Formats: sequence, C-alpha cells, structure tokens
Amino acid sequence: MLRTAGFTNVVSMAGGIKAWQGLVASGPPEAGMSFFTAAADAAELIALAWLLEEGSRKFYAAVAGMPAAEDAAGLFSRLASAEERHKASLLALYRDAAGREPDPGFPRDMPIARGADDRMEGNVSVSQALAWAGGKETHDLLELSMALETDSYDLYIKMGRTVPGAKAQEVFSRLVAEEQAHLARMAVLLDRSIAGGKRDG
Repeated sequence: MLRTAGFTNVVSMAGGIKAWQGLVASGPPEAGMSFFTAAADAAELIALAWLLEEGSRKFYAAVAGMPAAEDAAGLFSRLASAEERHKASLLALYRDAAGREPDPGFPRDMPIARGADDRMEGNVSVSQALAWAGGKETHDLLELSMALETDSYDLYIKMGRTVPGAKAQEVFSRLVAEEQAHLARMAVLLDRSIAGGKRDG
C-alpha cells in the first residue's frame, strides 16, 4: 500500500514485533501479491482475482467454524458470502474483457492459473493458512484476515488502474469500498478481542 501511495523506501518486517518469541520469529503466513505479476492481459488478471477470491471464501468458511473464532463467526461467515459476490462481479467483468463466456474449466484450466488452486488473497496458501489457524486465538485470526483484506484492497486499487472501461472502474471501486468496510468491521472486533484478553489476564 505504501508503494502504491508513492513511497519508494519500503521494508517489510514479516511477522512484526508481536511474532518475536525469544530468538525465534514465528507468525502467520505472509501476504504478498507476486502471483499477479505473470498476468498477461486484463481477462487473465480478472480470472486470477476470481480464483483468489474463491480461495479466500474457503478460508473464511473454514475459520467461521473454528472454536477460537466463536465470537467472530458471524463476521467470517459474512466474509465468505462477500467473496461469493466478488466472484460474481469478477465473472461478469471477465465476460466483458474476454468478449465471450468463460470455458467450462474457468479459471483453473487457464495457463495463467496453474499453481494457483490452493491460493487466496495475498497469494497465501489456503492449506498453509488453515494449518496455521488451528488452535489460534480470535485476535490472531483477525490479524491475518486484516492482512489479507488489506492486500486485496491494494490489489483492487491497482486493477482499477489497469483494466480499461467504465464498467471495470465501477466494479473495482465497489470492491475497494467493500474491502474498506470489511477492514473497519475487523478492526472493531480486533479491539474488542484484545481488550477482552487484557481483562481476562
């Protein structure tokens, strides 16, 4: 996001100070958008976004059922539903960009999607994220989800600049606004979760 805003001297401290435990740093899977650098045109970029939204849907649906996420289960369920809506918007946009209906194997049969089947927003492995999430506290799950949604927010800003057409601009503006709303709801729940943990301690 800082690079998008024009900053050039940007460094990532993966995991952050909260992940530091003695001499070993451990934290959630690191989000990044490198998977999109291979996209050759607008239609392929949209297809990849669709696939990553599906990965995020799987992640949120699974997290909603985790015992640790009980107080945020409703939010994670709504996020899973939101990813379905995003997929529908991206599919309609793909039809416009490609000028045709998608093939039956869309998007997994596309060369650009090879290796992306286990990926979600932030280019994070769904299976790796779910393995990490097992046994974590709600605030840990919210922190990872906020990193993913922030990455998605930044991605849709960039896609709005890349994919031509008024309809594309409208779709990506709406997706950006929805990601902002998701982040705001997560921040409120995260504050409550951290405050509750302090009271319990």
